[in-house]
Amino acid sequence: MAINQAQDPKRKAKNAYPLRLSPGSFRLRGFTLLELIVVLFIVVLGFSVVGINLSSGNDSTELKVAARDIVSALRYARGQALIYHQETTVTLDLAENTYTVSGQDKVYPIPKAIDVTVVTAQSELTEGSASIRFFADGSSTGGRINLELGKAAWQIDINWLTGQIELDEADASE
Repeated sequence: MAINQAQDPKRKAKNAYPLRLSPGSFRLRGFTLLELIVVLFIVVLGFSVVGINLSSGNDSTELKVAARDIVSALRYARGQALIYHQETTVTLDLAENTYTVSGQDKVYPIPKAIDVTVVTAQSELTEGSASIRFFADGSSTGGRINLELGKAAWQIDINWLTGQIELDEADASE
């Protein structure tokens, strides 16, 4: 009876070679500690540059958030006027950089660094504040609200006939 060479455990042990490593073989198989430190330093440096770029956009982000909040309040006021068939106003206090929606007690702040200008009907202007009024049929007094912070600016247009509200990025020089 012949013994298969693959099944013979003694033959396997004789043919197996012990793992021998030469002193120079470690250089070919991995990275040195110095190489790993250099790579980690480059990665950290890259992340710090990305972090600086992200934080520099906070001013424009703050301006955009304020503009979207005001647009949201205007659309809410128009919706309330349509649903309840009564006039609703959004009043901007230009001295305090705040706004309110009629029928609500909450005063919404606008960051102090943002310059707010309002163009609306003369009847809606009072000392230090301006209002945008929405009527039961969806129309409004109309107007424009400009928000500026540094070189960034956003413009909110309110159509007097339809009450439609549009938000557009604008030049700060306008």
